[in-house]
Amino acid sequence: MAELNTSSGKSVGKTSRKRLDAKVDLTAMVDLAFLLITFFIVATTLMKPQMVKIVMPDKEPSAIIDDFEVGASRTMTIVLGNNNQAVSYLGMTEKPLTDPKTTGYGKDGLRKAIIETAAGIKKKTGKDLFVIIKASDHSVYENLVNTIDEVHIAGAGNYAIEDITFKEVNLLKQKKAY
Repeated sequence: MAELNTSSGKSVGKTSRKRLDAKVDLTAMVDLAFLLITFFIVATTLMKPQMVKIVMPDKEPSAIIDDFEVGASRTMTIVLGNNNQAVSYLGMTEKPLTDPKTTGYGKDGLRKAIIETAAGIKKKTGKDLFVIIKASDHSVYENLVNTIDEVHIAGAGNYAIEDITFKEVNLLKQKKAY
């Protein structure tokens, strides 16, 4: 049994009062500590990190597939800016099919825009949405990861990460997101 004794031995001095030894039983506290440690060990091993699968292209030029074309009518472009802002539109930068909209992240921002666009394209063409993600120099890595997560959550199908062009930088400047 775990005990804490606070006895100082014999009393020194003229008084002959008898002191009682204070005993504290620490068994319950030790049991609780081991239960908490066991709980946290089990809880942390049960939570496995989830990773997003990213397919990288082959380095050999002969392995590049030139037959893969997606129409602009089912391509959504998302340009990542600063201050947790993203500009999204349907189509390509040279000729967007919808007006570029500035959104934030989360279920009411980018996720909602992807879900609505994917549903509209699925209804019109019967095919999946293709998302192009372009990160600016002023965006942070967390925004890129959040965008990929939102694409997966929305079930948009395929996506690609491309370099940003001068036209997209100008678009971000117009929307005050650069």
